[in-house]
Amino acid sequence: RRIDSFTDSHPVVTSSRNRVSAGRRRFAGIMIDMFYDHFLAKYWDEFHYQTLSAFSSDFYQVLTRRRAELPARAQRTARYMVDLDWLGSYARVESVHTALNRMSQRLRRTNALVDSAEELRDTYADFERDFRSFLPDVIDFAQSGARRLSFPHAVS
Repeated sequence: RRIDSFTDSHPVVTSSRNRVSAGRRRFAGIMIDMFYDHFLAKYWDEFHYQTLSAFSSDFYQVLTRRRAELPARAQRTARYMVDLDWLGSYARVESVHTALNRMSQRLRRTNALVDSAEELRDTYADFERDFRSFLPDVIDFAQSGARRLSFPHAVS
């Protein structure tokens, strides 16, 4: 929650949200989360000691082992996440496009998420620059929070 709050109030993230077209601005938070997930997956090796493939594999093993502890709907999602390698797939814009389109189908009311990954494609360099400016700040925030909570190895 603290990271979400930090992210939501960060000026760079605000700039990213403002890049989203007026017709989709209501969904900009979801879109920016996915766009930043794309860049994190794309540049993962710059930020983590493990490869994304190894990290994902470890995560999927834990998720599979503990899936029974999740609510039924989350169990189904977890299975898809593992089977389709969601974490690794986000390195491709096409996967972000697919994820946002699927998300749009799950929302109850009419929404503008369908084909919203076009906005990533249209202003790719700007969103990439925002991501690269934001990520060091959120890493510092997470590391200082982990130290305050006495979790020295929680963030590497």
